[in-house]
Amino acid sequence: MKKQLHETIQFPDEAFPYIMYTHTIHKSIPEGRGFNDLHWHEELQITLVTKGKLTIQINGIDYDLDTGQAIFLNKSVLHIVTHLTPEGEYVSFNFPEKLLAFYPDSAMERSYVHPFTNSYLLSLEIRGDEEWHNRILQILWDMKRDFERNKSWGWQYEISIKTVQLWLILISNISLPSEENSKQNRLHQERLQLMLSYIHQHYADNLTLKEIADAAHLSVSECTRSFKKSIHMTPYNYLVKYRINKSCELLQSTEHTITEIARRVGFSHVNHFIQSFKKHRDTTPKEFRKNRNVM
Repeated sequence: MKKQLHETIQFPDEAFPYIMYTHTIHKSIPEGRGFNDLHWHEELQITLVTKGKLTIQINGIDYDLDTGQAIFLNKSVLHIVTHLTPEGEYVSFNFPEKLLAFYPDSAMERSYVHPFTNSYLLSLEIRGDEEWHNRILQILWDMKRDFERNKSWGWQYEISIKTVQLWLILISNISLPSEENSKQNRLHQERLQLMLSYIHQHYADNLTLKEIADAAHLSVSECTRSFKKSIHMTPYNYLVKYRINKSCELLQSTEHTITEIARRVGFSHVNHFIQSFKKHRDTTPKEFRKNRNVM
């Protein structure tokens, strides 16, 4: 299955669109977009580190969080957890902004939801440095326990009430970023998402740097600067890395030859594929496939 940058969250109950994911290096429960998986979604997200340490990259900036710290992500923000300690764990609460509004076009939506969710605020760290941070963190731990318990009568109300309490604490203690700088950040992110999406859709083709840049109506030089600023690599290096990741999926799930897999993920020459694979994975495609059942 072709994995896109945009995540469509599958809520367990569409009548209560709220989900808590528990992520480790190895898996996500329920199944979803977790560790080392660049993506964005239309829902708001609050991530709490429950064990170990992690690094999350948002709009090209790395945020290092310890156990008991959290971060808020606005809707449609491109993000990826790039580092998690071996036994680390984090939970992510995802929900639509409409849950905070009570009903469409309410006073709450107009005054306390849309001004923040439609602003240029991308993320906010909740480290425990302030008293209000600790109040939010305590609510997050309580919500985690609510989700893990057998869902008793009224649990949806409990989660909703805690989420609205958390939101009110958060917006009461922050100032919205200045529009000029923030607008540039949001525009930069939107352009990057266009280029990354283009790569994800056309990685098997003989892509050129100009084609990637054209996807966001940028010059080649501006395209390269954007990649270096946000994900700390060139567009070409990102393309190769993505092709290698897709080849790993094929090596594990099919019996195609190495040459055929190289062709399917966009490498013109199998030797180039093998060299690139070894550089990124410290092993050859053949050895990777051989060890797939013991990895």
